[in-house]
Amino acid sequence: MFPNPSRPLVSAPAETAVLALLLAEGPLSRVELARRTGLSSTAVTKAAKPLIEDGYLFELPPERTAPGAGRPVNPLAVSPDREFFVGVKISADTLYGAVCDLRAQVRTTAGRPLGDRGPEAVCALLAELVTELLAADPAYRPRTRHLGIAVSGDVDRPAGRVRYSVLPGWRDVPFADMAAAATGLTVTLENDVKALTAAEHWFGEGIGTEYFALVTIGAGIGSGLVVNGRPIAGAHGVAGELGHIGVDPNGPRCHCGSVGCVEAIASTDAVLGAIRRASDRPDLDFAAAVRAARAGDRIARDAFARAGRAIGVGIANLVNLIGPERVVVTGEGLDTYDLLDTHILHSYAAHCFGAAQCPLILRPLPWEEWARGAAVVGIQALLP
Repeated sequence: MFPNPSRPLVSAPAETAVLALLLAEGPLSRVELARRTGLSSTAVTKAAKPLIEDGYLFELPPERTAPGAGRPVNPLAVSPDREFFVGVKISADTLYGAVCDLRAQVRTTAGRPLGDRGPEAVCALLAELVTELLAADPAYRPRTRHLGIAVSGDVDRPAGRVRYSVLPGWRDVPFADMAAAATGLTVTLENDVKALTAAEHWFGEGIGTEYFALVTIGAGIGSGLVVNGRPIAGAHGVAGELGHIGVDPNGPRCHCGSVGCVEAIASTDAVLGAIRRASDRPDLDFAAAVRAARAGDRIARDAFARAGRAIGVGIANLVNLIGPERVVVTGEGLDTYDLLDTHILHSYAAHCFGAAQCPLILRPLPWEEWARGAAVVGIQALLP
């Protein structure tokens, strides 16, 4: 079924360039592929040939590029059903899973509530979830070899280890090897925000951009960065930690050990904690805090306003540093965006260098989209 099951699908730079561009922006003619990649037409044809033979690419019926143009061209397109990918997002209380095709279209989804959050228990539950997902269609199992797993926190992708994740409470867990042994699939482990950024850059709002950023707000504050068309991980794999930019030297202590981080002010727990302390209501839950803010409660509204300002400063710092063409803002925290938006936008505008300002795109994403992001990490594993 697969030419080299344990290796990347392509290895030559020309093949990589052609396949990557067709995955994100196809169908495209060979002439357009040559123009976009900087390759010669001969090099494009040579690169595409084995991919066509292996069934990953196919030629569409001929079309003319313009009225009166010469010989019609045959655009190349990706065969979406040639291979499938499983993606699983590990959240604080649930496993979310999806099967995606080669163009990252979600074909089926499923979930499992988490009880025991220990790595062994989560791995066993993940294996059950993968089995259920692959049983949804007879074509899935024989055409699936990659599993992408997305989890919050500090993830060492090359080593397949979770160095630290506050939500499941893991430290130094070799989860990729565990999941591979349990499922029989090739596993790529990635930080959840970086996985979501990859999906948006290749298949969403970031298509065609060389400089792009995604920001998530909710239980944590995170970001993913793309520079020169490539994701930025940094020397230690943690570049883009927007949540741990310090914005208030007199602010609360963060779980990372620093003081005044964006996340220590603007995460769901941070906002709720601030409202509980100021109102002397230790039993208040987040839903009640949101209702109070929307009803005009000053303490609750002030906490959300402070959170919005912190997020805006953090985004401005990010934009000033890398100059993205656009920034997508998403995450479960968008449920309260009406309490944050004015403060985010005003703070962003006040702290962002004028020439660097770019649009902030509100993009509500359900949890299944995070699983899709994990699957995209598996798609990217086809490339060296």
